[in-house]
Amino acid sequence: MKNTYQNNGAKKFIKVSLFFFIIYLCFFYLNIDFERFFSALGRFGALIVNRYYPVDIHYVFETGYLKSILNSVQMGYLGLIIGVIVASLLSYFAAANITPSKKIAYPIAKFLIIFARSIHETIWTILFVTIVGFGMLAGVMALTMYCIGFFGKLFSEELENVNMKLVETVRSNGANEMQVFAFGVWPQVKTAFTGILIYTWDVCFRASTIIGFFGAGGMGWYLKRNVLQLEYARTSAIIVSIIILVIFSETLSAYMRNKIQKETQ
Repeated sequence: MKNTYQNNGAKKFIKVSLFFFIIYLCFFYLNIDFERFFSALGRFGALIVNRYYPVDIHYVFETGYLKSILNSVQMGYLGLIIGVIVASLLSYFAAANITPSKKIAYPIAKFLIIFARSIHETIWTILFVTIVGFGMLAGVMALTMYCIGFFGKLFSEELENVNMKLVETVRSNGANEMQVFAFGVWPQVKTAFTGILIYTWDVCFRASTIIGFFGAGGMGWYLKRNVLQLEYARTSAIIVSIIILVIFSETLSAYMRNKIQKETQ
């Protein structure tokens, strides 16, 4: 017993040592100057006060910026709705246990979800801006691809955890694929679907506030313009407004999740 305890302790020590050694190698390879890093932290507070304070709070109440907030919300909402619809269909085919075609539909749907996830939303924005030009359309398309990857991965994994006994029971009664999903799969995943949908809205809304920086319009465009014009007071006001909006969105999402959990208990 004592030897087993000592062996486990030695293994844990080796693993922890290896973990910190890899971290050291990463810092060494990146050639990070710790002296410069900590000295920069010391100047960070003074830089914020000198450049970004006081906040030009009146700027965020101007008509143009208020419209940009509405544009960002609409962009996020459209990207969410279209992305979730497409991702839901792909998730059904990408779930190995319930897909109607493991040889054709499954690998294609899985590839499309992975493909959508593999590219960051800002890169999607840049790509679509080069194709359709600056504006909201590029943003909606980028957020759609982002939601397909994000929602598709989570929902397909949830579908793979359903109780197959109920699904096979519905199939054995002669139900088609739509009926199998409606009566065998959906009752098991509808609560998870709602939770994933709300979570996807959280990340989609945060993304919608930033992708305008890369040409998609909305709040991000105002942020980029003021950063380039060195309007630090206005830049800080935009950042504060984004933080407040994200906090409001997450608070509302948390309330909705708690309400759904109470209703399903």
